[in-house]
Amino acid sequence: MFALVLGIGTLVALALGSQDTLELPVLSGGFFGLMFGQLCVITLGVLVITSEYSTGMIRTTLTACPSRARVLTAKAVVFFLLSFVTTLVACTLTALLHAAMVEGKRIPEYVDSELLNEESIAAGEAVASAGEWLGATVGAALYVALLGLLSLAVGTLLRSTPAAITSMLGLVLLPFVVSLFLFTESTWKVGEKLREYSVLNGLSSLFRIPMEGDATGTGWPLLGLLAAVTAAALIGAYARISTRDA
Repeated sequence: MFALVLGIGTLVALALGSQDTLELPVLSGGFFGLMFGQLCVITLGVLVITSEYSTGMIRTTLTACPSRARVLTAKAVVFFLLSFVTTLVACTLTALLHAAMVEGKRIPEYVDSELLNEESIAAGEAVASAGEWLGATVGAALYVALLGLLSLAVGTLLRSTPAAITSMLGLVLLPFVVSLFLFTESTWKVGEKLREYSVLNGLSSLFRIPMEGDATGTGWPLLGLLAAVTAAALIGAYARISTRDA
């Protein structure tokens, strides 16, 4: 994940840095690496629990610690902190790289001002605001860490690595992909809502390049929605691990 975020982010920064003008927010290029990097966190989140079920080691774990809620809590806390810190460091380094190579470039007059902050518009040059920094670093790290935690919960519910990974990839990718085929007059509103509430749109909105919805959206409301869904899935995971045999 770290290599994908920083590697793709560096390539995007080089591409944007070679241009005379900039038509996107300064830190928006970090989204493209994280779009792929999040898949690694999702996969690992599932494996944190399902790998023990597939090998039978979960019996040893629960014998050593009979409190099943404590086992799941330990896994959730450790994995959430690990994924959050790793993603935060990767996103911060990528953001610093973009700020060094892209900030200060001229903004073309025809660019949609809704994507740019007031500082950039006033100066006529690309400048990253404090809100953009917060969304592209802390916000993005929270989003990916919550996705990893949701993956852990789904893995606990399904107890199958292929089923849990497939379900999570479907949750991340399918709503946006399906929405692209809903373009008829009777279905386009449904497709619009699917894009607006998709995981990819929530992540891209934190980088100030929303795929659907309000162009001035920050992504924080969708982050709150993801937190609520993750909390509900965790409640189900606690109920399942406490009531089912290993």
